[in-house]
Amino acid sequence: MLRVGVITQTHGIAGEVKIFPTMDELQHFKKLKVVYADTKSGWKELHIASVKFFKNQVILKFQEYKDINEVLTLGKTELWIERSQAVPCKENENFITDLIGLSVVCDMAVEGVTKTTDLGEELGICTDVMQTGANDVYVVERENGEEVLLPAIPSVILNVDLTKKVMLIHLLDGLI
Repeated sequence: MLRVGVITQTHGIAGEVKIFPTMDELQHFKKLKVVYADTKSGWKELHIASVKFFKNQVILKFQEYKDINEVLTLGKTELWIERSQAVPCKENENFITDLIGLSVVCDMAVEGVTKTTDLGEELGICTDVMQTGANDVYVVERENGEEVLLPAIPSVILNVDLTKKVMLIHLLDGLI
């Protein structure tokens, strides 16, 4: 499952909700027929009746809700889709959820890093991805608990192999 947005508030009295999108391709909402709400009582399948856009938000109307009073029960709910419904990744793109947990390995020996793999020296594990606007930043937790922030740029991120669960990087001077 991939998160596509979070309900921020109601919109009007006809049961529409404003969504803060967490995916890049907002127009993809028009192709979706179903989303899943992560409610306190479990997953709830919601069928999309209409999609509108306002500034950087999406306005959705669900078939299951007829007015504002009914849709208020959703609150600040996260909305998810199945991976098969997602926009396919382009070359050198990955879903953030696939990057979390990858072993991060340096392409050459780095001072202060001693655990070696067949690719190079292991820096740590990717634990988070910060979206900064200019480029993403990968948070890597080292064995000693320290965090290293890596800019997701081609000169740093050399290869991501999801089958081997390894991210090969070139550690630029000053990043540690």
